Amino acid sequence: MTTPPILILDNGAYEIKAGLSGLDWEPRVFPNSIARSRAERKVYVGDEIEDCRDLSGIVYRRPFDKGMLVNWDAEKIIWDRLFSPVVMNINPTETSLLVTEPYFNLPNIAETYDQMVFEEWEFSSYFRCTPAALIPYGGLFENDQGISPECMVVVDVGYSYTHVIPLRDGQIVWEHVKRIDVGGKLLTNHLKHLISFRQWNMIDQTHVVNEVREACGYVSMDWRGDLERCKQNPKHNDIVQEYVLPDFSARSTSRTGYIRSGPNATPPEDNAQAPTNDNEHGRSAQVDEEEQVLWMGNERFAGPELLFSPSDIGFKQSGLPETIAYVISLMPEELRGMFWAHIGIFGGLGNIEALGERLERDLQALCPVEYEIGIFEAFDPASPPYVSATSLTSSEIYLSTYPVTRAEYLEHGSSICRRRFGGPSYNLNPPGFTNGDIGGDLSDDERERRYAMGIESKKGKGKRKMEEEEVTSGNWGGRRRRAMGAM
Repeated sequence: MTTPPILILDNGAYEIKAGLSGLDWEPRVFPNSIARSRAERKVYVGDEIEDCRDLSGIVYRRPFDKGMLVNWDAEKIIWDRLFSPVVMNINPTETSLLVTEPYFNLPNIAETYDQMVFEEWEFSSYFRCTPAALIPYGGLFENDQGISPECMVVVDVGYSYTHVIPLRDGQIVWEHVKRIDVGGKLLTNHLKHLISFRQWNMIDQTHVVNEVREACGYVSMDWRGDLERCKQNPKHNDIVQEYVLPDFSARSTSRTGYIRSGPNATPPEDNAQAPTNDNEHGRSAQVDEEEQVLWMGNERFAGPELLFSPSDIGFKQSGLPETIAYVISLMPEELRGMFWAHIGIFGGLGNIEALGERLERDLQALCPVEYEIGIFEAFDPASPPYVSATSLTSSEIYLSTYPVTRAEYLEHGSSICRRRFGGPSYNLNPPGFTNGDIGGDLSDDERERRYAMGIESKKGKGKRKMEEEEVTSGNWGGRRRRAMGAM
């Protein structure tokens, strides 16, 4: 029997990083959205957005909302485009799928994943996990021996939220995972309001403002000092940038914005050449008059600062350094040094300039003197989960150990996925729940919660038997044996 190809989908809220294991060592990136152009009155799906001629008034429809995949109608259209012959040419019935899911994914949404994968696209097998669960298999924490550390803290700086996730022996310690309600979407919306209030009205131009944020944004190492320098003359200022907005008019030849002056200035090639005659001088002056320019001063670092001070906009949450220090303080004391020494950053928002340097500096004030701090970053912060997935799927035991086959799903239903994939919602012994070894009767509410998670049968609310009993659970979809403790 031939080994089926393995499709890897790092299904983020903003972008999809996809590829075939063993063939695509670098991910192929596609927008995880459907867009409608107001000017053209046309709908674009996924990678088709690049063909849109007027991105100024484009309206996005995203499958994810508040970090959860809630719109499967839109996601199906995007995945259908992704699997089509014009993009990746995937035959699902002959392919195994590895897909990432959000942290603390709700059980009913997780079951929808299973139904869509096996009943709609009919994949031969699939494995579902969070992005952080893949990191131990990859090279984010590379050393000379090529072995990942046993204890690590990873920071997933994503589109919707920022998560701080501790891992021990390759497993996520779910009870200590923390979330900060700051992500790329919030930073873009924050910048839209700043620009619209101070300069141009760009509330409806999400795509353009997002490009401005990615090109100009950075994390300040001296907040008050940078604020004072922004007030100086822009011509002699090492912070203020002059960003030329893209021109989407019919006669325009440049549809991308650029930094014309200031730090990291990248003027287009056609404008970099000096004019040679009076006509060209006049044409250049006319072009300059038509250009719309943003003066990016403290707007460059006001948004990224929210990662370190969410209270600036009224969030009653700690900043990223304080959250990391608190998560590590919850770990066993003898292991905290290993967690401090292995802090990894990944996610689409991790490419902000000076993020790692600022985080390391702020953590120095919170770290005990006997420990050393280690910050690990990737050249492409969005790629570590995908690269780790390629390493995992290259293992000889992957197909026989990790995925659930379609035959198993048809026999057991989503219960086999719950048992195989695990997660905080399906932990057999989550915080606040008692297990079968604890004596005494359970309350009706407690037994109902245990039944909803597939741990307890619906019947038999009386005293438990002392001998081994066979339990049938509708949620588990199968039969299992459980040794009953003494009363």
